[in-house]
Amino acid sequence: MDEINALIGGMAIALSPMNVLLMFVGVFLGVLMGVLPGLGGANGIAILLPLTFSMDPVSAIIMLSCIYWGSLFGGAITSIVFNIPGCSYSVATTFDGYPMAKKGMAGEALTTSFTASFIGALFAILLITFVAPIIADYALRFGPPEFFAIMLVTFTTFMSISKEKPMKVVSAMMIGFALACVGIDVVTGSLRLTFGTAELLRGFEFLIAVIGMFGLGEILVSMEEGLEFKGVQAKIDVKVVLRTWGMLGKHWANFARSMVFGACLGIAPAGATPAAFLGYGLAKRFSKNGDKFGTGEIDGLIGPETANNAAGTAALLPMLTLGIPGSPTAAVLLGGLMIWGLQPGPLLFQEQADFVWGLIASMYLGNLAALIVCLTTVPLFAAIMRVPFAIIAPIILTACSIGAYTVANAMGDVWYMMIFGIVGYVMKKLKYPVAPLVLALVLGGGAENAFRQSMLMSDGSLEIFFSNGIVSTIMTLGIFMAVLPFLTMLYDKLYVSKKLAAESK
Repeated sequence: MDEINALIGGMAIALSPMNVLLMFVGVFLGVLMGVLPGLGGANGIAILLPLTFSMDPVSAIIMLSCIYWGSLFGGAITSIVFNIPGCSYSVATTFDGYPMAKKGMAGEALTTSFTASFIGALFAILLITFVAPIIADYALRFGPPEFFAIMLVTFTTFMSISKEKPMKVVSAMMIGFALACVGIDVVTGSLRLTFGTAELLRGFEFLIAVIGMFGLGEILVSMEEGLEFKGVQAKIDVKVVLRTWGMLGKHWANFARSMVFGACLGIAPAGATPAAFLGYGLAKRFSKNGDKFGTGEIDGLIGPETANNAAGTAALLPMLTLGIPGSPTAAVLLGGLMIWGLQPGPLLFQEQADFVWGLIASMYLGNLAALIVCLTTVPLFAAIMRVPFAIIAPIILTACSIGAYTVANAMGDVWYMMIFGIVGYVMKKLKYPVAPLVLALVLGGGAENAFRQSMLMSDGSLEIFFSNGIVSTIMTLGIFMAVLPFLTMLYDKLYVSKKLAAESK
């Protein structure tokens, strides 16, 4: 009941005319970022974050969160109409979405996708509303050892879920940790990794790295691939929407499975991309027409779209309650909150209750706004996709440069952004993941401080990380997640060796 009363108070904040306007602006920009291949939520928020520096924190985070909702919805448009995933978590949407569009059912496919996205996100928002305060209250008992253990789990989880080799993930994280160390040590006041350069005294702003590696890096890759947009015609009207909604009720079990498993992966944190593929796999496994998946089955569209939006939204739960982002986009939002002087974590619910509940209320409204915008503007975004990429790319590059400059009004940041862009491009070509690097850059300082505080508390003894049931359990989980990828690799090699030996006989 307390949560409902707090949510009502948050609605009063979120429903102010300016915040409602920012919701629709954010959703529109988010859909645009989701539609343009190579961008997506993390990139869009990183590029547009400097626009919010002059706003108050509540309005700023409402706009940024709505950019997030819009990007989650927008990726489906290119997947269905052009067979080009707008972002990684939209890949599974192409499997049955584009075949439906080729059958002349683009309107039905888009309506199904947007509705599934809305339902998946709504479930995760309800989860945040009623579970987040409980976790925050419980986490108030956490000290430095517990927070370090949680961060360890976050880092090692990325190792276990990544499709890349675990050592590539570790290497990317090490680069992120090194970048987080650059500047003045806040504990001792000594200089670290500045190499006698005054420019490096303030360290690297995470936003500069994110804009460079996500924004510029993705654009460089897209320019190299020479994208051409050729798709089918798409139109949505009231009759199509009502007819599609009328037949979605019988797919309730698919909705339920996908949103539950998707939310769990979002909290884990596993991310929206694994959740989308899991949703597709579960839909195919339980569908009576599983053998027809890939030819335009509606269940093959419901599964991934519901799961990826549930995961993408649920990733905000650990970010708000523990200060641990569940996705790259949540990591960018975490950095934005820090820029405004807000520290996500259990104390945020105590010290900034109006802000938290205003944000949660805006999630409900932003999710609804995203559904309305997407259902009414598909032809517009489809037309934008037909603009040559040679025109779109320079516009995005200009926005990246302006965004990097406005962080500290320093031209040096623009050069750093370009360097990070080249680094991001090289990492993508070598198939090194960028997300772990960004995560380590954002959380590296906090993890280091928690570890050093723990060592001071224990006079240098590592036993403090196993001093009680809570921290012992979390640390054990973190260690298990760290060795799991290597155990899996060892098992696969032994299995292959036994199979080859058996075949040779």
